[in-house]
Amino acid sequence: MTYEEKLGIILKTLDSKKAEGLQAIKIRDLTVIADYFVIASGNSSTQTRTLAEEVEYQMSQAGVEPTRKEGYNGSNWVILDYSDVVVHVFYKETRDYYQLERLWSDGERIDIEKYVTGE
Repeated sequence: MTYEEKLGIILKTLDSKKAEGLQAIKIRDLTVIADYFVIASGNSSTQTRTLAEEVEYQMSQAGVEPTRKEGYNGSNWVILDYSDVVVHVFYKETRDYYQLERLWSDGERIDIEKYVTGE
């Protein structure tokens, strides 16, 4: 599966479940960690967990399993690592505290409209 197909499934899933502050950042030229980060927020630890679980479910339905996942215990920051795409689902206050977008501000912001509107 290509990174674009992964981004499409992940972003559409998060959007359909009312994730807030949905962003995708291309970090390929900055690190070997991944090619893209997807960042989203939930309004509660329950919503944060639900968002991550739904992404994991939809990706699994497409035949892709995360190589690593962390954070389900506290559900304040759940990370799903799909090798070239890493998904960060934050509880809103945790996202505000860590400011991951600021840390990766040298990355290229991706226009997500084509993924969330189905174009």
